Amino acid sequence: MNVNEMTTTITGKRYWLIGAGDGLGKALAHCMSRAGIEVVVSSRSETKLAALVAELPGKASYQCVDISNDENVRAAAASVGKIDGLVLLAGVYWPFGATDWNADQATEMADINFTGFMRVLGQVVPQFVARNAGHILITSSLTGFRGLPKSIGYTASKAATMSLAECMYADLRKTGVRVQVANPGFIKTQLTEKNNFKMPFIMEPEDAAQQIFDFMLTDRFKKSFPTLFSLLFRGSQFLPDWLYYRIFS
Repeated sequence: MNVNEMTTTITGKRYWLIGAGDGLGKALAHCMSRAGIEVVVSSRSETKLAALVAELPGKASYQCVDISNDENVRAAAASVGKIDGLVLLAGVYWPFGATDWNADQATEMADINFTGFMRVLGQVVPQFVARNAGHILITSSLTGFRGLPKSIGYTASKAATMSLAECMYADLRKTGVRVQVANPGFIKTQLTEKNNFKMPFIMEPEDAAQQIFDFMLTDRFKKSFPTLFSLLFRGSQFLPDWLYYRIFS
């Protein structure tokens, strides 16, 4: 199926975007809305969601959700109702390492960046499987390919989401439920503003969103980008430990 055919297939569908209040999620909501997709945008901030819905060009609504809370997720999924696709973009981030461990922040990163995805998928995947139809896009990160210094919580959670997508794809690839995972590098958002180091190949949210949307219009499973930067992370998987940690320290 070519891009034009996939665009026709996805136009008019109803997608739930979780983590759409800012940055990448907000930019992707604009991409999808311009393409004629009905979007339901979610985050914890009603103010941001209402403002986003008001500026989107197509049919849109919002649903507040806290994906760290089981009951809240169940209620939000019931309120959203039937959807054709799910995009998981939510994430929190604090940079610190094992020598200056912050227990609360580490737990919150795991609970939102990974376990929160599991909570939402638990409400959505059974519906898709029962209908033998649906589209799931999980957002992970280039950091998920291998452990990094000063990244307790975030990198581990992104490795988990990457593995989650891989397991789901293994189970669902021969069904009508389409699973994809996007692994972007640095994106200029309120999260990366916390970093005090140079971030190579950093992207604007709009550029990253367009790459992800174009990827959604393909039948590929995984996209890691920017391409040159992703080669460094993917290639690092094949380095011996002594060399990898010397380079990435």
